[in-house]
This record gives sequence, C-alpha cells and structure tokens, in this order.
Amino acid sequence: MRMKCGHIVLTAALLSAAGVALDAASPHRASRHEEQQNPETMMPEQSEAKARQVLSDLINARGGAAYLEMRESQCHGQRAQFGHNEAVTGYVAFTDSRTYPDKDRVEYTAKSHNLKSIINVFIGVEGLDLTHGGEIVALYNGDRGWTLDKSGVTELPVTATAEFQEQTKRNIDNLLRIRLKEPGMIIRYGGIGTADLKEVEWVEITDSDEREFRLAVDHSTRLLVQSMVTTTNEDTKQRDEDVTRYTNYQLKDSVWTPLQVSREHDGRRAAQFFYDTCRYNPGFPGDYFEPSSLKKK
Repeated sequence: MRMKCGHIVLTAALLSAAGVALDAASPHRASRHEEQQNPETMMPEQSEAKARQVLSDLINARGGAAYLEMRESQCHGQRAQFGHNEAVTGYVAFTDSRTYPDKDRVEYTAKSHNLKSIINVFIGVEGLDLTHGGEIVALYNGDRGWTLDKSGVTELPVTATAEFQEQTKRNIDNLLRIRLKEPGMIIRYGGIGTADLKEVEWVEITDSDEREFRLAVDHSTRLLVQSMVTTTNEDTKQRDEDVTRYTNYQLKDSVWTPLQVSREHDGRRAAQFFYDTCRYNPGFPGDYFEPSSLKKK
C-alpha cells in the first residue's frame, strides 16, 4: 500500500511538471520575458527606459567614452551618386572634415570636368567649376557657408545653408552624442524586428520639431544597422523618408566606424559612401572652417 501511494504521488508530480512545461511551451501563451519586450504592453516610462538602455548599448558599442568625446572627424573616400533611374552617374573622391555639431568642410576632387555637374548636385548650387587643381570645396560654419571653385570664394545662398542646418539636426552622431538631452525629445522602444537580414532592436525618437527617427540596433553587436528619418516636406507637405544603412564597421581611433554608408530617399537609392580612412580629433587649425582658409589654397 505504501508503494502504491508513493507511485501515485510521484505520478501526480510528474504530470504537474509536464503540464507546467507544456503550458510554458505553448505558442498561445507569451512568456513573461516576451511580455516585457513587447512595446505594445509597456508603460511609457518602461518603454523610454528600455529604449535608453538600447541607446546606451549602441553608444558603448561605438566606443563608449571615445565616441562621446569625439569633437572632430576627418574621412577620405569615394562618393557614388545615383540618377532618377537609380543608375550610378559617377564617383567623386572627397575629404570630409567636421567639427561637431555644425561645422563641415568637404573637399571634392575630380580628374574629369564631366564630374563637376555631379559635385554641383552634391552642394546644391549650379555653375561651380573645378579649380586648376581639380577641386571644388564646400565650407559650412553654422548658418553661413562658402564655396571655392575656379572663380574663387563665393558665399553660399541661404537655401544651401538652411539645408545644411537641417542635415545637422538629422545627423545620427549629433543625435546620439548631443541631441538626446534636448527638451521635448520623446523616446520609445520599438521592439525586436529584422533590418537588412539582421535581428535588431528598434528605438523610436521624435524631436520637438516632429522629426521622427527609427534606429535599428544589431541584437548581437549592438552597432547601428539602419537609421530612418521621417520629416515633412515644406513644398509638398507630404512626409519624406530618408533611410541610411551602415556596414563594414572597423575600429578607427578607438571608435567603431562604418566604412560603407548607403542612403535612400523615399525608397530610391540616392548616394553611397566608401570610406578609405577616418580619424578623430585630428586638431584642425583655428581658421579651418573660416572663408579665409579657402583663400590660402
């Protein structure tokens, strides 16, 4: 009788354990972990805390303190431009020097005069011609800008500098390193998904001017796979979508840097950047972003 009772108790315990295991494995019942990861069931403060943790992981993956202390950058490479049919219209060599958040100097070099029209498109100004050294330079400093071409130094029109200022607001390095502390930022966790065939975690950010950012952070490496910026087109009043993809990360001056960057505008390929070298905090001369520096070239 004692053995029979023991057998009944043991059987009941095994059935109970099996029931728990089956219940946990049921596809119709989400686990506590899945519920915690589901952005639809999160309270706003939970969603923001989770999103900020993902952003912290991303910043640490880029280099942590080295990334946050990055004041200057200088990168050399090739830029490919695409036409309306998404065919490559040409490649132009460039050196892009920046002091964050709003100083930029881009020196374009081309051996063929046929490429000068592409550089004009890059800068957003018509009529620029290559110097005798085969260069056209665009210089931006806050709300002012200048070009250097065959005719000399010319101040950029307000439309061009306004576009540059808008781009500084959309710049992901500025967003992660500076703008997250701005008042009016809404930060949400977007859940787990897929971007460019990689498992990612999405973070959604809306600034006070209603620019909407969606960042796809690699679930394994914690590096940025893709960014999406949605803004209102002032002319059409429609929402424009700009997508940037980041690949081929390499360590440069203690900062993990994507050496291949691709951009799309409203679903069409717009530009692709192939970086040969990048360095950080090189120490630019004091007048490097002033028009006087262009006159010395």
